[in-house]
Amino acid sequence: MEETTRLAALVQERITDFLARHREDLAPLGDDASPLLDSAERFLSGGKRFRAQFAALGYRSVRELDISGDVDGAFSGVLDAACALELFHAAALIHDDIIDRSDTRRGRPAVHRAFAERHAAANWSGASEHFGIAGAILLGDLLQSWADELMHSACTHAATAAAAIRAREHFNRMRSEVAIGQYLDLLEEQQPEFAEHDLQLERSTRVLVYKSAKYSVEAPLLIGASLAGADESHEQAMRDFGLPIGVAFQLRDDLLGVFGDAAVTGKPTGDDLIEGKRTVLVTLARHHLPTTQRRIFDDLLGNDLDAEQVAILQRTIRESGAVDRVEEMISRNVERALGSLAGAPVRRDASDALARLADRAARREF
Repeated sequence: MEETTRLAALVQERITDFLARHREDLAPLGDDASPLLDSAERFLSGGKRFRAQFAALGYRSVRELDISGDVDGAFSGVLDAACALELFHAAALIHDDIIDRSDTRRGRPAVHRAFAERHAAANWSGASEHFGIAGAILLGDLLQSWADELMHSACTHAATAAAAIRAREHFNRMRSEVAIGQYLDLLEEQQPEFAEHDLQLERSTRVLVYKSAKYSVEAPLLIGASLAGADESHEQAMRDFGLPIGVAFQLRDDLLGVFGDAAVTGKPTGDDLIEGKRTVLVTLARHHLPTTQRRIFDDLLGNDLDAEQVAILQRTIRESGAVDRVEEMISRNVERALGSLAGAPVRRDASDALARLADRAARREF
């Protein structure tokens, strides 16, 4: 735990320094730009840093990395990659909140809501909502640009030129997959009806994999390992471990999105139900409901629900057995990932750390 705490602190320190340098460079733009930079700083403060941790362990799975030592050379490159992933993640969340029309994030107003409130408080002309959305889109774009900048810096510390190319390829593919995964999620919500169960489960799983699972665990592992010079067999080991843990991570998120305590998640309880997310959890629940109950469930899902209606849907999902099935899926994916480490070309200290981090990522409580 001491190593993970130190790495999280170093990532925060580097992000803070990075933002301070950019604030200085952008000073000629004047004070009007400050709220945008202030929002970036607030949004990038804290967090679990799972992606940063997996990137560092990806590197450690190939080469020794002394997290307790001086930050120089290869370690500096790993930190830049970790920060790039955190900035990309922040940008994705900001854009996701716009798409989902979410009012809160981490217990505070979502970025687009905060910008809209600023507009209203200043009594500026035009529509506050439009200003909020536009400001948040621009902040997300800015963070994506900075993530790319940090990834470029990380690649200058790669083990070889070929390693730098591989790391960049993994980063680029991750960005494409997340954007398309987000579009597939958006597309699902526009469908007038659920598909037949097997097809709906396949579609819900595809969204889960490409919108979140791969970029939460697999991509950070591959980026870290490739920076260290991993060969194809080693990268495959990272995929074999990373994807099932990423799936478990997102399945846990789906449970939190329905049952999570707002004080812990920073989102309203049952937020995914209000947004009408067609998750694996929801798909499994519907499949085991009688026809009339399923029709009522579908009519409520995705509406502006009050607390009582949220409670009704939560109870329906629990009674359908879907929560137990998702818990079983999480356990199977964790077991599959841990089993893949046996005999994998991974350093022992990294293998043990991966197992511990996998458990933390998949076992978050609600």
